[in-house]
Amino acid sequence: MSSKATSIDLFSFKTPAMRAFHLSWLAFFVCFFAWFACAPLMPVIKGEFGLTKDQIANINIAAVAITIVVRIIVGPLCDRFGPRKTYTALLLLGCIPVFGVAASQSYESFLFFRLLIGAIGASFVITQYHTSIMFAPNVVGTANAASAGWGNAGGGATQALMPLILAAIVMFGVEQAMGWRIALLVPGILMIIVGIMYWKLTQDCPQGNYKELRDQGVEVGSGKKSGIAVLLTAAKNYRVWMLFITYGACFGVEIFIHTIAASYYVDQFNFSLKEAGMAAGIFGLLALFARALGGYVSDKIAIKKGLDGRTFVLFILILLEGFGLLLFSNMQTPLLAILAMTFFGLFTHMSCGATYALVPFIDRNSLGGVAGIIGAGGNVGAVAAGFLLKGMLDMQSTLHLIGILVMVASVCAIAVRFSVAHKQKEQALFDEAMLANQANSDFNKQQVA
Repeated sequence: MSSKATSIDLFSFKTPAMRAFHLSWLAFFVCFFAWFACAPLMPVIKGEFGLTKDQIANINIAAVAITIVVRIIVGPLCDRFGPRKTYTALLLLGCIPVFGVAASQSYESFLFFRLLIGAIGASFVITQYHTSIMFAPNVVGTANAASAGWGNAGGGATQALMPLILAAIVMFGVEQAMGWRIALLVPGILMIIVGIMYWKLTQDCPQGNYKELRDQGVEVGSGKKSGIAVLLTAAKNYRVWMLFITYGACFGVEIFIHTIAASYYVDQFNFSLKEAGMAAGIFGLLALFARALGGYVSDKIAIKKGLDGRTFVLFILILLEGFGLLLFSNMQTPLLAILAMTFFGLFTHMSCGATYALVPFIDRNSLGGVAGIIGAGGNVGAVAAGFLLKGMLDMQSTLHLIGILVMVASVCAIAVRFSVAHKQKEQALFDEAMLANQANSDFNKQQVA
């Protein structure tokens, strides 16, 4: 019977674990691309619909609000039906509001479809669930962080590419009012393609698909527990809520920046749409390596310091993120603003990676519920930031306040503590995975020799 992968063979597509790894980050990339495809085009959309600052704030809040609910639901769905079915359904159903927003004719219809698009943000939870059950404790932090980080890069890609796609469409003689609508069809089509690929090429866990395994009497996922039972078990664990807050402080800030960055550079520094997209894209594209770096550092520290080392790493990273955000909020020139954004963006993404490097160790029997609730915390953070902006209507003051709140939230990472028995159990699994990885490495060397 297949077991969890103890190493990441990055250029392989042969094993179930690596297929899940590559397809999960690709699916998340496409979903993230579609989720924030509207953001860099907002200056154009704002002009067409005559949107007020208040209406734009409502659209930004709508983009992340429904994700809170769907993330909480989708974790237990993974436990029950398996990540393969859950991801395929999310991709194929999620493309509908993406096409809907392209067809919007009023502020109200645009707001409605923008709200529904937020559901595809739950793709993150499935990505983390799938890699968590495919990889062993010695590399699961890196696998989770890398898959999510490369997926998150879709947010940077959409900031940079959507204005270019629009410009290319306009070059063919299409009016800009129609061009942004055509441009938004691109991410919807990509979601359909990747949805079919996910169904065809992945399986739920190393042993196979949940349905077939359960038919054979093998207990996988949440076993006989219902989705509600999994969720309630996770909700009773205080560590889940501490990480709920830390994830709100890092991923919440990340998606808030994705929604406002392009407009911020246009309004604050008079950037063109292309310039603003490129500047905002830097923040998102940091996810290509920074989130993975956060998970990798967590895994490496865990070799000597165990679970306590993972919590300390998270504390330091979030503290530095908050400090960087304070710097960014006070920059008065474009170059310094971009440099400060890069600094705090690095630690924002690393904090996200370090948070989900801890998730698989909270409660293995309720992983879907744990991943779902903590994932929802990110969107709660983004919605809270949106309401702050709506109340203050001054972007720099809002960013300054958020920076302070992030630094305060870092304390929650230190508050995550584990019993001696829990740490001993996880350490035994970790050591077992390290030995298995060493044995595989020795075997491969002998084969080469």
